Amino acid sequence: MGSRPTMELRWDPTLREWVLVSNIRRFRPWQPSNYCPFCPGNPETGHGWRALILENRYPMLMEEAPEPGNHWFYRTGKSVGRCYVVVETPEHNIDDISNLPIDQIEYILKMIINKVREESSKEYAQYFLWFRNKGREIGVSLTHPHSQIYVLPFTPSRVERELESSREYLNKHGKCLFCDIISAELKDGIRVIHSNDHWVSFMPFYSHWPFEVHVYPRRHVQLMTELTDEEIRGLAEALKVSLCGLNHVFSKKTMPYIMVLHQAPLRGSYPHYHLHIEVYGVLRDEDKIKYAAGMETGGGNFTYDSVPEENAERLRDSVLKNCTYKA
Repeated sequence: MGSRPTMELRWDPTLREWVLVSNIRRFRPWQPSNYCPFCPGNPETGHGWRALILENRYPMLMEEAPEPGNHWFYRTGKSVGRCYVVVETPEHNIDDISNLPIDQIEYILKMIINKVREESSKEYAQYFLWFRNKGREIGVSLTHPHSQIYVLPFTPSRVERELESSREYLNKHGKCLFCDIISAELKDGIRVIHSNDHWVSFMPFYSHWPFEVHVYPRRHVQLMTELTDEEIRGLAEALKVSLCGLNHVFSKKTMPYIMVLHQAPLRGSYPHYHLHIEVYGVLRDEDKIKYAAGMETGGGNFTYDSVPEENAERLRDSVLKNCTYKA
């Protein structure tokens, strides 16, 4: 029974959310020391490219997904969708995307936006989730700079909560919740990490992770495909500076983090929603990791061992000292 290939969605009726199940994932290579499938010249990559979007060979979702198993009590669903790997540079030993030129980050963003357009036409595509895991502490299986895309047949539960909160806020106040959050952060100023004409990055008042950074467009937009060329360029700058700051907060090592794009679902109308990117820096001090433990995982509410304003000041200092760049 354990060796049978299984790929399906399983519904958690207590939390009302899908769990993605795929034992295919256990066969993926884990931090090999003598081989990298993402380097130039390999069968999947070839030569002469700046960045690539490849099919994930060990996916959670497939366009031709198998039929799910039937259970006498629990609800299951078909794992229909796509999983991609975004290989961000041919260079293997780049520590982080923040070490790439702004032009290269902009190029990657435009590739992802084109993939959003392409996947939006697929019948199964409900949500486009782009995310980046950095660091062995996060569980990264391959160290070549890369991020991932999941094209999902459902909207992630965290985004569902944001959609509901922003819908209620608009109905009650007649304004966008996220626009008001940006205004509050800019007014306070003390948690702002970087800003340009089109984007603002800040450590939220309600941060969950020790060095959590949110990156918001100043303009109220729902999807990556709505961004102008100037806004894409501004996002490349904001990501480079914000992630650079994170990676230099501590002297001994760079910051392990998770970065996730939150945008509106691909189908339907969501004028109350506001696209943004969330980054969760997991170190709370030199070589001390913030774990999602009993209260966080079991209780569902985060504890914060410092004060966001203090960590924002440390992050801002890191940006000022270490993050010069060419516009």
